[in-house]
Amino acid sequence: MPQTTSRIFDDIAKLMTDAAGAAEGVRREMEGVMKAQGERVLGAMDLVQREEFEAVKAMAVKAREQNEALTARIAVLEAELSQLKQPKATP
Repeated sequence: MPQTTSRIFDDIAKLMTDAAGAAEGVRREMEGVMKAQGERVLGAMDLVQREEFEAVKAMAVKAREQNEALTARIAVLEAELSQLKQPKATP
């Protein structure tokens, strides 16, 4: 009888191992399906990629800096023009 009991336990252990392997395969398959589905949904949403967002963000920062520099330059030129238009005092 001990030989039969050992064989039953061996068979149960083999079934458990096979079931664990099958579960792992199902898990990998589900991950692949979920990833593909997620990519399809995100692709349909027409979202911008991170690299493109960062490039546009850098362009906006540069444009803002240029705008501030030009605003300061215009202020200086307007002040100079204002001084040129003032009537000069005659001695």
